[in-house]
Amino acid sequence: MLAGPRRAGMPPEPLLAAVGIDPGIMRRPSARVGLHAYAELYNHICRELDDEAFGLFPMPMRGGSFEFLCRAVVTAATLAEALERATRFLRLVLPNLDVSVIRSRGVASLVIEEARQLAADAADPARVFTFEWLLRLLHGLACWLAGRGLALDSVDFPYPRPPHADDYALIYTAHSTFEAPRLTARFQANLLDLPLRRDDAALAAFLVGAPGRLAMLYRRDRETVLQVRDSLRQALPENLALADVAGRMHLSPRTLHRRLATEGTSFRAIKEALRRDLALSRLAKSRIGVAQLAAELGYVDTSTFYRAFIGWTGMAPSDYRAQLTKEA
Repeated sequence: MLAGPRRAGMPPEPLLAAVGIDPGIMRRPSARVGLHAYAELYNHICRELDDEAFGLFPMPMRGGSFEFLCRAVVTAATLAEALERATRFLRLVLPNLDVSVIRSRGVASLVIEEARQLAADAADPARVFTFEWLLRLLHGLACWLAGRGLALDSVDFPYPRPPHADDYALIYTAHSTFEAPRLTARFQANLLDLPLRRDDAALAAFLVGAPGRLAMLYRRDRETVLQVRDSLRQALPENLALADVAGRMHLSPRTLHRRLATEGTSFRAIKEALRRDLALSRLAKSRIGVAQLAAELGYVDTSTFYRAFIGWTGMAPSDYRAQLTKEA
C-alpha cells in the first residue's frame, strides 16, 4: 500500500503516524496493525494522493471512483449483471488490468490479469498488493451486494508465494496456488444468479468510511472463522480441539468442519494463524521467556513451539527477538 506514495516521493513514516500507527513497524515485516488503523491508512493515502489505487498505476483512480463504481452496480438485477458492470467500469479507471467474469460448467471465475506489465519482478510487493487489493475489493463488494457471504473455492495468484501467504486462508481461501499466469478466483456459478438486495439508503450507509472501510466491512463471509478464533483465544492456555470449539458453539464437529470449509479454511489453519500472530506480537512487545510463551499458547512443550516458530519465520524465537532489538 505504501509503494505508491514512495514512488511519489512521500516518505511512509508521516502517513503511518497520521493514523496512529507506529512508524517503526516498517522495520518489522511480520508485525500486525489493527483493522481500523489499516482502514484509516487506506483512506488517508487515497486522500493524500487523490488516487484510490494508491499511486500503483500510471493513471490515477481519482477520489470518488469507488463511489461511482458502487452507484453503477447497485441497480443491477443480479450479481452477474453487477459484476459485468463493474468490469466495464474498471476498464475505464484501471486500463493496466483486464478484469472479467467467466461462467463454465457450474463454476464462475473472476479473472484479473495484466493488460500492461505492472513490474519487471513478479514478486514486487506493489504488484502483489495490486492483485490482493483488487480481489478483496471486488469480493467484498459482491458479498455486500448479495447480502451474504460468497465463499471462494480456490484462487490462483500470478506471483510466487509471498511471506504472508499463510494469511490467505483467513482472507481469501485455504485453497490458494501461486505462479499462475493470471489471478483466477473460482466460486459456484449459481451465485451469479443471486438477486441484489441493496438500495440507495443501504448504499449511503455502505459508503461511510469508504473505500477503506471495505477492508473490514461485511464480515459475514467469515463469521465462523472469527467465532472459532475468538473461542481459541479466550481458552488459552488450554489447547482446544475441534470438538471442544464445536461444543462451545453448539454445533457438531462435522457441521463446524463443513462451515469452515465453506468459508475456505480449516480449524488447523485458524489455530496456527492465531498462535503465530500472538507469538510475534508478544515477542515484539514483551520480555516474556520463550518457555513461558510456549505454555501460554497451549504448546505441550517448548520444542514443539520452536519448530512451529521456525516454520513461520525461518528463525528461532530468540533470533527473531534479537533482530527486532537490533532494528530498533
